[in-house]
Amino acid sequence: MSDRPPVVAVFNTSQDTVDMLRIVLEHAGFVVVLAFTYDLRDHKVDIEALMRQDQPSAVIYDIAPPYEDNWRLFKHICAMPVMQGMKYVVTTTNVKRVQAVAGPGQELIEIVGKPYDLDLIVEAVKAATASAVF
Repeated sequence: MSDRPPVVAVFNTSQDTVDMLRIVLEHAGFVVVLAFTYDLRDHKVDIEALMRQDQPSAVIYDIAPPYEDNWRLFKHICAMPVMQGMKYVVTTTNVKRVQAVAGPGQELIEIVGKPYDLDLIVEAVKAATASAVF
């Protein structure tokens, strides 16, 4: 077992949000790796290389409007072999809309709406990393 703190990947569209989450999560004892969701979509970030290199045990992923398109991107990323077994905390501006787009039975740790309850996000990440298999 490693003494390394848990690594969390933050995928979001907003620089301010990425910075805020990084500060809060680092303060809570996590190592944070970052990518913008539009860079994932446009293949400017190699998600497979990022996941292999940094080995996060959880991902905070933002579903922004248009919800349907960004939900499809999220599901595409979730289906990648390197993402199998990953734990997710999903954030969004409209929880009800994302729940409707996602449909029943989605295995999400938490869907957190904006404005963010940072304590809720930290607790959801702690729960996700505690159940991660190494």
